[in-house]
Amino acid sequence: MSIFRCPYCSTAIPITPYTVQQRFPSFDSNVGHVKHLGEVKTDPSCLSITFYQCPECKQFSIIAEGIGTDVRDVYLNIRPLSSAKSFPDYIPAPILEDYREACSIIHLSPKASATLSRRCLQGMIRDFWKINEPNLSKAIEKLNGKVPAGQWKVIDSLRRIGNIGAHMEKDINLIIDIDPDEAQKLIQLIEHLLQQWYINRYEQEQLYEAIIHIDSTKQSIRKGE
Repeated sequence: MSIFRCPYCSTAIPITPYTVQQRFPSFDSNVGHVKHLGEVKTDPSCLSITFYQCPECKQFSIIAEGIGTDVRDVYLNIRPLSSAKSFPDYIPAPILEDYREACSIIHLSPKASATLSRRCLQGMIRDFWKINEPNLSKAIEKLNGKVPAGQWKVIDSLRRIGNIGAHMEKDINLIIDIDPDEAQKLIQLIEHLLQQWYINRYEQEQLYEAIIHIDSTKQSIRKGE
């Protein structure tokens, strides 16, 4: 069964008639997508408007997508305005700002979104790993050996993909596009690193502090203090 993850509380929403509803407006009709004699007919201007209601927080998420032949370029997060997830405020604000902006333009400009993911990665390496090289390539070189080999390789791949949007090709007639699905993969990597680096470290520190505090309290009781 497919799921949709609520952008407000991160709950995995099962796709059922109780959590998801679709409408199909078009220029000529409120129902631009109909079944007729066993066939599905779609008006050229038809949009699919999908409503998700989270059973946990009760918030609505709304996405518009062009499914008619003349509006295939339409994809819009109506509510919330982007697919960005909520992250704790102990992650530096400039990093989260780049992440949210990368999410907000993923369908408008996938190449620009990839560039922002690259910028976000650079900020994370500077802040979390204290590697202050002005050049991201050199910073990633210094990161080698500090993270698992597979993670290092994919981080360098993100840098190179982000370079497509950040730098003009030597042959200006060479155009290399990035599609929304590819840009989304880069955002997913940023989300993964935010979880692994910042959130896991924070939760580990909280757990360690709690256990040390428990030990300190018990030892005080044993000594009758």
